[in-house]
Amino acid sequence: MAFELPALPYADTALEPHYSQKAFSFHYGKHHRAYVDNLKKLVAGTDLEKKTLEEVIRAAVGNPEKAGIFNNSAQVWNHTFFWNSMKPGGGGQPGGDLLAAIDQAFGGYDKFVEQFKAAAVGRFGSGWAWLVLDGGALKIVTTANAETPITGSQKPLLTVDVWEHAYYLDYQNRRPDFVQTFFDKLVNWDFAAANFKK
Repeated sequence: MAFELPALPYADTALEPHYSQKAFSFHYGKHHRAYVDNLKKLVAGTDLEKKTLEEVIRAAVGNPEKAGIFNNSAQVWNHTFFWNSMKPGGGGQPGGDLLAAIDQAFGGYDKFVEQFKAAAVGRFGSGWAWLVLDGGALKIVTTANAETPITGSQKPLLTVDVWEHAYYLDYQNRRPDFVQTFFDKLVNWDFAAANFKK
C-alpha cells in the first residue's frame, strides 16, 4: 500500500496555547513526515511495499536487517496514534466504563495520573508512555525509541510522546509540565474509550 503522511485530526493551531503551531511544524511537519518518507524509500521494490503499516511493523520487529524499516514504520504508527490521543478542549477525566476500569486498576483517577506521569517522566531518553489493555487488565507501560505495544499482545488505548522533539519547543526541558498539561488540557478520552470498547 502507499504510505502517506496522515492528516492531523485537527488544525495545527487547534491545541494552542498548550501545543503550539510551531511545535507541530517541526514534530508533525518534519519528524513525522521524515519517518513516512524514509519508510517509503526503505520498502520500495520489496514485498513490504504492499503491506499495511501494522503488517510492516510486525514483519520487521526484532530483525536487525530490517531495523530501519521497523524504526520508521513504528514511528509513523506511534505518532499517528499520539495525534489522536489529543484533541482541542481535551483534558479532564474519562467517563463510563473506562473510568470505572481506571478506578479499579489504579485506585482512582488521580492515582492513575500520578502513576502515568511518573512513568512518562521516568522513561530515560526517548520513548513513549502508554495506557494499554493487557489480557483484559489496564496497565501503564513505557517503550523506548520506536518500540510500540502493537508488536505484542497489548492493546494501546492512549499514548504520550516523550521524545524531546515532542515538547522541547513549548516546554524546553520541563517534561513533567508537558505531561501534566497533556492530562489537564489535551488528552482525548473519547479516543481512549473507543479503543477500550473495540
